[in-house]
Amino acid sequence: MVNIITDSTADLGTDIAAEFKLTVVPLSVTIGGKVYQDGVNILQKDLFALIEKHAELPKTAAPSVGEFSRAFECPGESVFIGISSKLSATIQNARLAAEMLPADKVRVIDSLNLSTGVGLLALRAAGLRDRSFSGEKIEQELQALVGKVRTSFVIDTMEYLYKGGRCTALQAIAGSVLKIHPIIEVRPDGTLGVKEKTRGSLQKGLQKVLDDFESHVHELDRGRVFITTTSDNAADIKFLADEIKRIAAPQEVRVTRAGSVISSHCGPGATGILYFVK
Repeated sequence: MVNIITDSTADLGTDIAAEFKLTVVPLSVTIGGKVYQDGVNILQKDLFALIEKHAELPKTAAPSVGEFSRAFECPGESVFIGISSKLSATIQNARLAAEMLPADKVRVIDSLNLSTGVGLLALRAAGLRDRSFSGEKIEQELQALVGKVRTSFVIDTMEYLYKGGRCTALQAIAGSVLKIHPIIEVRPDGTLGVKEKTRGSLQKGLQKVLDDFESHVHELDRGRVFITTTSDNAADIKFLADEIKRIAAPQEVRVTRAGSVISSHCGPGATGILYFVK
């Protein structure tokens, strides 16, 4: 059986990873002079408390080549699916580790995505594994799916984008004063871009993300849709889930909490919808 391995930015959490028999390699988060392993000894709620305590934005880092080498030591062949190579050195380090092993023991797939955009591919790989697909066939199937993942999310505060160098101080101040909530999307090349800016309440931004989802419903793969969030507003998440079910009737809607790495860059109150198109 093929080992399916992903990284912690897939934002699947321990329960889903265990359910689908996935191995998760954690990225690291450094704050207050201490290094944490994403999803291992730091969770989203801990992260935001530490940010407030230390008044600094965490530094995040890809797993080292050595960490990947240890993860790839498992018997048999493996398929690794990781966060976009345009956003992290994770894929680069995974490839370096794979090159140290016999040919085709580990196949590394650049998701060109993040969060449960990576997770969607990892779960699809697990499904193919359970149907006894070879590592080579899983790789082929996933490469054909990379360009079919759609990821967009609304940001509640621009403070984290500013601290992370993704917008200027003036933009951050203006965004705060004018209550601007940018809609961020993952572009086909694996980079992030501002799709739209909404002004007013966060709920207006959530509606924009939902409207964008609805505009793709004619080409939606109705197998699985993810809502991934850093928000504690259960009513907003229930609204999105109910609307997704009403609009598209997918086989399942899964809600996950973003891990500490993704949360470090988007801040509290961010929520996204992630899915495949046909």
